[in-house]
Amino acid sequence: MTKPLILLTNDDGINARGLSVLNGEIVKIAEALIVAPDSERSATGHAITLTEPLRADKVYKDGDFYGYAVNGTPADCVKVAVKALLDRPPDLVVSGINLGPNTGINVIYSGTVSAATEAAIMGLKAIAISLGTFVNPEYSAAARFARILAGKVLSRSLPPTCLLNVNIPAVKEDEINGVKITRQGTDKFREVLEKRKDLRGRDYYWLGGDFEYGGEGEDSDSAAVSRNFISITPLHYDMTDHAFVDQLREWDITLREPDG
Repeated sequence: MTKPLILLTNDDGINARGLSVLNGEIVKIAEALIVAPDSERSATGHAITLTEPLRADKVYKDGDFYGYAVNGTPADCVKVAVKALLDRPPDLVVSGINLGPNTGINVIYSGTVSAATEAAIMGLKAIAISLGTFVNPEYSAAARFARILAGKVLSRSLPPTCLLNVNIPAVKEDEINGVKITRQGTDKFREVLEKRKDLRGRDYYWLGGDFEYGGEGEDSDSAAVSRNFISITPLHYDMTDHAFVDQLREWDITLREPDG
């Protein structure tokens, strides 16, 4: 019986520890191929490369083939893998394990989530996995959960256009309280744009800040992670505000200037 084929990618780059640990778990249930950016591409969103050629270079570790490094974005990696490197479509795409959470508005900026979104656009099942810390990450529990969830998706499938965004609290495995099915919250990055001067006296700007958690209800992704639950949020790339469509039609917008 042919093993399922799982494509692995990320936005932290092909040498990221989270990707390596994830691969170590996924190969227990499937044939895995890594196609990831050649360097970190965090917060690139759903950017794709149109103005320069893409290259996929083989990467070896300890003399063994490890995967392909692509000089592009996470979304590029999925395109190159599916359209050029694989002999058949993958049964699942798993993006991660990201260093840092991808909850709330961060989902829009995330290269990790965008790789999974690109897979969904291409008609593939996809999962994005993120670990809720930026310091001293321990990926083993997150990787094991990714394997378990991947097995569920392979056996149960997903609706068309749907992907799963998974955020795992950065605590010891026995401190995880369980799994919550959540909605995307609206917590956002509180930005600080600092003006500086370079050595020639020219102005430049450095963007920084911190995540601003709104405490917007227990059913949100960030609320679940803050209470040491694994958050699973089903997402899709249709960003239409369906609840407002009928109201907007009542505006009777035309090319004519309004009377009066």
